[in-house]
Amino acid sequence: MPTAFRATFLLGMRAALPFVAMIVPFGALFGVIAAAQGLTLFQALAFSFVVVAGASQFAALQLMQAGAPLLVVILTATAVNLRMAMYSVAMTPHFGKAPFWQRALVAYMLIDQSYLLSAAQFERTPEWTLTEKLGYYFGTVLLLCGLWYLATWFGVAFGSMMPEDMAFDFIVPVTFLAMIAPMILTRAQMAAAAMSAGVALALWWMPYSSGLLLAALAAMATGAAVEIYEERRLG
Repeated sequence: MPTAFRATFLLGMRAALPFVAMIVPFGALFGVIAAAQGLTLFQALAFSFVVVAGASQFAALQLMQAGAPLLVVILTATAVNLRMAMYSVAMTPHFGKAPFWQRALVAYMLIDQSYLLSAAQFERTPEWTLTEKLGYYFGTVLLLCGLWYLATWFGVAFGSMMPEDMAFDFIVPVTFLAMIAPMILTRAQMAAAAMSAGVALALWWMPYSSGLLLAALAAMATGAAVEIYEERRLG
């Protein structure tokens, strides 16, 4: 392992440590809910290994429990994870010249935390080489992904032993508020967030939580419109 890679890898791992307090209970909660809805240990672990996206996994489970059509499940899970496409675009200038297998690993391990930490760090250290950036990125995410898989296993294996009145559902909204709130800085981002929340609340009555799809589309359209307006006003 190159010295530069190892140094930034350890730096990234230290930066990710605060997120452990959220990832572990979040993953365990998914395992508990997956087991309660009839998924086997293998199925729940496969879910976490293949998807690696807590929000869309929870959304898919809830829709499956409600008996939603497969197409609705897929579209909703995709809508919840549309932000990953924007993360990918933002990371392309940093990792675009990496070998294909490295880019594939970066894409597979792209989660909110790895993007949030890496984007902020790369902005502070524009002089870093590709090797240093890869080291930092994998340092932020390997620990969290490993704990996500382990927590899923723990939730499925031992969830039945937990008291029924123990509340874990608050973890989901708190986790996303803690991660996303600091990233909402521009007017376009604020407008998109407000539109998303407003439409989702207004369309709560729609079957199979399909209002989330319209909320996501409305948020993206709003954010794009505000950005275009800002560019024209300043240009």
